[in-house]
Amino acid sequence: MVPAEMRPRRRADAERSVARIVSAARASLSRDPDATVDDIAKAAGVGRMTLYGHFRTRPELVETALIDALHCGEAVLAGIDLSGDAREAMTRLLTSSWSLVAESTALLTAAQKVLSAARLRELHAGAAQRVEQLIRRGQQQGVFRTDLPIVWLVNAVHYILNGAAEENRAGRMETEDVTGVVIATVQSILAVPPSEARATV
Repeated sequence: MVPAEMRPRRRADAERSVARIVSAARASLSRDPDATVDDIAKAAGVGRMTLYGHFRTRPELVETALIDALHCGEAVLAGIDLSGDAREAMTRLLTSSWSLVAESTALLTAAQKVLSAARLRELHAGAAQRVEQLIRRGQQQGVFRTDLPIVWLVNAVHYILNGAAEENRAGRMETEDVTGVVIATVQSILAVPPSEARATV
């Protein structure tokens, strides 16, 4: 039996081991969505058996890595000022969101191979809700269109962010150009169309 005074130390060692593995998984999968368990264990500086002692399967590890990345992203996005004009708030949100999406595009690709679409939607629910609330406020302010379904508009923002990240990763769009392109595209999609503007006059 393990002496009582050693148990907290063992738990702390295990937590540090898990943290190293998750960090290595995020880094490895961000470079290569097909990174293997052996690749991740090597990057974490642990043995294969140690990794499997904490994560029974590769999909479980991939999901944990994605959750960790989303939690870190949520901490950043929660600090963005979304008050005032919804168009300006959307620009601030997109600027921060783009850098987070760019970092996790390959990680998301890895997750898409092992997690269901329903689970991925569940994990991204917080980010989607933030965008939806901002779009609804812009509609109430009369600066965002109301003629298209809100779910479609939220998904369009998601598609544009991920599409831009993929274009950048493939070398078809320069990093310094992406933020401006994303903002211009999303703002043009959300803008009140002339027909709707005339109807409110």
